[in-house]
Amino acid sequence: MSKFLNELDARNLLSQYEISMAKSFLSKTIEEAKEAAQKLELPVVMKILSSDIIHKTEAGCVFVGVKTEEEVEEAFTKICDNANHYNPDAKIDGVLIQEMAPAGLEAIIGMKKDPQFGPVIMVGSGGIYVEVFKDVALRLLPITRLDASKMLTETKLSQIINGARGTVYDKETLINTLLKLSNLIIENPTIEEIDINPFFLYEEGKGAKGVDALIKLA
Repeated sequence: MSKFLNELDARNLLSQYEISMAKSFLSKTIEEAKEAAQKLELPVVMKILSSDIIHKTEAGCVFVGVKTEEEVEEAFTKICDNANHYNPDAKIDGVLIQEMAPAGLEAIIGMKKDPQFGPVIMVGSGGIYVEVFKDVALRLLPITRLDASKMLTETKLSQIINGARGTVYDKETLINTLLKLSNLIIENPTIEEIDINPFFLYEEGKGAKGVDALIKLA
């Protein structure tokens, strides 16, 4: 039977492979949430931490741009109430307090395990319309640097990365991240699926940062 990691555990695993993710802290109480928000500097993002609630936005368990301690307290209460209403049987691990990562070019990176061919790595255009645009490239693992580079050229995202809108984005960081993700998947064969979306790309030389992460285990 498959199961999902909660988002904090997913982030910690990705961080072990030096895949850059937005900073976040676990809070189990309102006071801990306030302390975490101050450490990260307001405004922050707040969301439920539960492996039983995967579609957090749909559950009303994500608040973006929380600006004051009063709003932190209000959001914490609403997130917990909404989670209990959405899935009364869900195991709640707490509320994740996350930095408001600067907006960048939205990419998606991830993997799904094909029953016939095994793990297949993915990269392409990310964001909320990823299912609409379906602008992704796929490869069987393991991949080389050349494979990762060629994958990008197969997407429309590549044109934007290379400066179609006037800004050149950090392609090398994206390629390096794909290679790190390839290593993670090979070394952790129980992983069935990984989804990092959005994965924000910044201007050339300024790196990238994942905002949301999902990992499914066999």
